[in-house]
Amino acid sequence: MRLSVPDSSFLDSFEHLTTISTDEYGKNKLNLYILKMNANSFDYDLLVRNLLEPVISYSVSRKVQEEYANKPHTLTQKAVSHFINYCKNTGELGELLLYAFLECHLNAPKILTKLELKTSTSLYINGSDGVHYLKLPNGNYQLIFGESKTIQDPAVAIRDAFSSIANFKGEINEDGQKKSGINYEKSLISDNLIKETFSPEDTEFISNLIYPKKDDYFRVDDAFGIFIGYEISITASDKKLPNDECREKIKKAVLDEITGKIALIDKHIVNNDLSGHCFHIYILPFTDLNQNRKDILRKLMT
Repeated sequence: MRLSVPDSSFLDSFEHLTTISTDEYGKNKLNLYILKMNANSFDYDLLVRNLLEPVISYSVSRKVQEEYANKPHTLTQKAVSHFINYCKNTGELGELLLYAFLECHLNAPKILTKLELKTSTSLYINGSDGVHYLKLPNGNYQLIFGESKTIQDPAVAIRDAFSSIANFKGEINEDGQKKSGINYEKSLISDNLIKETFSPEDTEFISNLIYPKKDDYFRVDDAFGIFIGYEISITASDKKLPNDECREKIKKAVLDEITGKIALIDKHIVNNDLSGHCFHIYILPFTDLNQNRKDILRKLMT
């Protein structure tokens, strides 16, 4: 099954600082990115340009994309309309960024996004941010459930992400909805596969990923994708530095901040009884997080 994002140009928005294994076996990978800089500031306009294609495939199903394949302007209008209505309720940039990282970096095709499930059923309230799958080198698969947090303090964002995943796995819903959690979400995915455009072979394949049969030739494990957006400061004195010096200073500050959180990540995995799962973690700093998050979403909608 193909990826839903047409190419990986989304990644041109960033510099990939490092990939870190957060556990002793190398199961869990943290990918640390930083936005490219222009004149000692993060280039948010470049990010917006490179999100224009992902926002379409994130917002509408393959079925809708195929239906309007010869009407690109109409397709864009429909996608943006869905995205605008959705963001009025959540304003969540992190979900879109996680989707794009899983597709463009991990090469994990989406099955369904939260937006699609949210518009298909009013009962979908506290599920994952989206569902992807990944084929492993050994021929087995992971079913990847997404969780994103954009919070100024990275330690709080990390804590809240793993707490949400633990609740999702344990089917604990703080809002009192009985229909929630990982098993309910799998049933929703199965029920809504028809909304995507899959070949009969792909439909059977995805169904088997969700509910493996005893005679399947592959094994499937539940895994999680996490996006963490947090806030850093580029000071007035930083902006006076020569461009290369400023870039290196900001990169070092980000690396020091996040590498210092590796033990914290492992602690939350253990304390939430999540050690059996694999985690694909993406972390990205923002300046003036709340304002820039709003500005990025506004520019994507216009």
